[in-house]
Amino acid sequence: MELKPNTHQKTSEVCIFLALYQGAPYLQAQLDSFAAQTHKSWSLIVSDDGSTDDGLDILRRFQAQHPHRQVHCRAGPQQGFVRNFLSLIQAAPDDLAFAALSDQDDIWFPNKLERAVRLLSDFPETQPVLYCASTVICNQQLSPIGRSPDFPRAPGFNNALVQSIGGGNTMVLNRAALDLARTAVEEATDPVAHDWWLYQLITGCGGHVIHDPAPVLSYRQHSGNLIGANLSLRAKLMRFMALLGGRFQRWNEIGLTALQGSMHRFTPQAQTTLTHYKAARTGPVWHRLRSLKASQVYRQSVLGTIALYLACLFNRI
Repeated sequence: MELKPNTHQKTSEVCIFLALYQGAPYLQAQLDSFAAQTHKSWSLIVSDDGSTDDGLDILRRFQAQHPHRQVHCRAGPQQGFVRNFLSLIQAAPDDLAFAALSDQDDIWFPNKLERAVRLLSDFPETQPVLYCASTVICNQQLSPIGRSPDFPRAPGFNNALVQSIGGGNTMVLNRAALDLARTAVEEATDPVAHDWWLYQLITGCGGHVIHDPAPVLSYRQHSGNLIGANLSLRAKLMRFMALLGGRFQRWNEIGLTALQGSMHRFTPQAQTTLTHYKAARTGPVWHRLRSLKASQVYRQSVLGTIALYLACLFNRI
């Protein structure tokens, strides 16, 4: 993806939102990757969700080593990782140009923020834009074991309803997207995942999503991952079985409920898509399949979309 000059944003300040919980084993390496960013205009807000390990000590040492940086730590809500990230969005300062979400155990590539800012800056400040990117999947020792999937179809609300394609650990929001999300948090119940909710919200409200095919970080896999990369054939089969077995249906219920309070912000086209998709979840089989087709929702692969229609056939969406 070609990088274009910064033409719209008046400032390129990025605030990194890091959700912390028992992250001491990997936190220092993540913080060091922040310090190594080629984009130098950044600050850091950490929401600690009640850690009892050495994470806060590591953070204090990092703060002392970088006195010129704004590094703040706040108490998290202690209601899980989703609510911790949402609380960071709620607490976002009013003067930020961009906000970057961060996990506690990855390693950012040096050009991660620079790349995101350059791509986001090609859009007007008033348009909500969400940046996400590919990752290099690594084992616990950071040896590469694969790449995150390629997504051949364009991002959009018709995809966001049924699939999350942007890892939250890569996401960067421009000011308009952050304002939208901060307002919508007040209207939302807890979604399945904050990154999927952001993808749905921003596309539903007519915003734009950039999915950068270039990898921007090493995504560390270990026993403590709350949501892993699921690269193996077995993991893909498990996802397919989950689609047919009811987990996707439960996630749908949670996700649609989380969006309910913000539906008045959606574009007319998104509202129509959502109406048809909701209709595909109830009633006789012919009614469900017809409504699903009318919704024009899609997953990124042909097989994924076929699986979606099979799930609809067996009343599992």
